[in-house]
Amino acid sequence: MSRPSIVRIRLKKGNWEVEIECEESKVKETIESVLSGLSSVPEVKTEISEKPRGALTCRGLIENLWSEGWFSDAKSLGDVHDELARRGYHYDRTAVSHSLTELVRENMLTRQGTQRNYRYVQKKPPLGTS
Repeated sequence: MSRPSIVRIRLKKGNWEVEIECEESKVKETIESVLSGLSSVPEVKTEISEKPRGALTCRGLIENLWSEGWFSDAKSLGDVHDELARRGYHYDRTAVSHSLTELVRENMLTRQGTQRNYRYVQKKPPLGTS
């Protein structure tokens, strides 16, 4: 008596990949069974959100605040630090301070007040605003 020949098949459907091993005589029946089972499984959706380039750096996040017009009213270092934390980004205050100083040097922001008590205000309007 001869042994039935075994067939190995790999199927892909959407996000699913299935490998089947069965007797050659049962390939059609097995594939139909697997496909009908997969059709009842909801598709797994993956969502990739694209963040603007540099947005995950402290400076990039502060530039995003600037582009939103968040600095239209004067903000303290503590205000900026707290807003970044509220949005889920926890940077050291010195990193936030350094980034704010860079943006002042580049004339995107201006600062008012005295050392240790500066308030930062938008100097240039973001693109698309007057």
